[in-house]
Amino acid sequence: MMLRSFLGQCKRCHPIITRKPTLALPFASLSSSKAPSITVPVSDNLHKLNNKDWLSPNQVLKIFSNLKDPESVISVLNQYSKRKDYKPNEALYTLVINQLAQAKSFDAIDHVMERIKAENKCRLSDGFFYNVIKIYGNMAGRIRKAIDTLFDMPSYNCWPTVKTFNFVLNLLVSAKLFDYVHEIYLSAPKLGIEIDACCLNILVKGLCENGNLQSAFYVLDEFPKQNCRPNVRTFSTLMHCLCEQGKIEEAFGLLQRMEEDGVDADTITFNILISGLRKQGRVKEAMELLERMKLKGCHPNPGSYQEVLYGLLDKAMYVEAKELAGRMIYEGMSPSFVSFKKLIHGFCREMSAEDLDWVLKRMVKQGFVPKMGMWREIVQCVLSRNNTCISSNISEIVNS
Repeated sequence: MMLRSFLGQCKRCHPIITRKPTLALPFASLSSSKAPSITVPVSDNLHKLNNKDWLSPNQVLKIFSNLKDPESVISVLNQYSKRKDYKPNEALYTLVINQLAQAKSFDAIDHVMERIKAENKCRLSDGFFYNVIKIYGNMAGRIRKAIDTLFDMPSYNCWPTVKTFNFVLNLLVSAKLFDYVHEIYLSAPKLGIEIDACCLNILVKGLCENGNLQSAFYVLDEFPKQNCRPNVRTFSTLMHCLCEQGKIEEAFGLLQRMEEDGVDADTITFNILISGLRKQGRVKEAMELLERMKLKGCHPNPGSYQEVLYGLLDKAMYVEAKELAGRMIYEGMSPSFVSFKKLIHGFCREMSAEDLDWVLKRMVKQGFVPKMGMWREIVQCVLSRNNTCISSNISEIVNS
């Protein structure tokens, strides 16, 4: 069952992408496919291309690997193609494209891809196209070309795997092109893709980041219909979105659903809930949850403790914060510089010299150096405290 019925609520109406979609995306347009004219530098290996001796695939790879100027790749490839023993393979094409990507010659990669299709000299794997799509999407910022390459794979006699399909989906989510995520998802059958849990998790992530929590929960209910099972990542993504919207009770309800479904919460899950409690000022509950996660066999990490520590500091519970900081240090974790700074500020306001001394010593041992403003505050606190003690002693003498 496809998700058009409910995912369509959060998007504009777009035509389904065909094999070569035309998307009006705000990225660089395609340039001319003509190969650039580049002068080949002299190399000890290049002279082998002019010899009539037969070259093995490994020798050819070595010639291209030793090119000092990546921009000369196209010219050398043209020179190699004129030989009678010209027989390119996937390893060579991958090397050529990676070198062009290193030189940021992305237009030249377009030319190579068109050349590969026209020559039809060898079969290419999904891994080859995954690499090309990754270059277009991550290095070149050409999301359109990444999508076009995905849909053009069958014309190279290669069908994408769900890994490559999911990479494109995640690429669109990361670029916040949420409308197009739905279109690509609906095209899965045309590409022979069988939807998996990872694919549905990407949809959940996209819907949550788009603020469409209701549709994200529809996707959660869709898992069993697609013969998939939601995992801890699915629930954690939904919990994070709930906590961001201040719906902490619903987030805990989802934790209970996890347990009923036999999905074990991990440290990230508990950290999301602890952070949600802290944002609502429910520090004591956050501390209780910190202990609860241990009982569940889930070990807190520095992030777990740090969220509770910040919550205590926000509530000006400096003594409790000091105890938790000491516990962190004892367990081999280091409170943040900001935590030490807030502790110093708090104990200065309370004029607690002993606690200040403790914080300073631990701070230095953890490799942090107090800044000038912090020293100024500490000195003022100590002087004020001493003056108070002197005044108190004088009063006792007068009264006696």
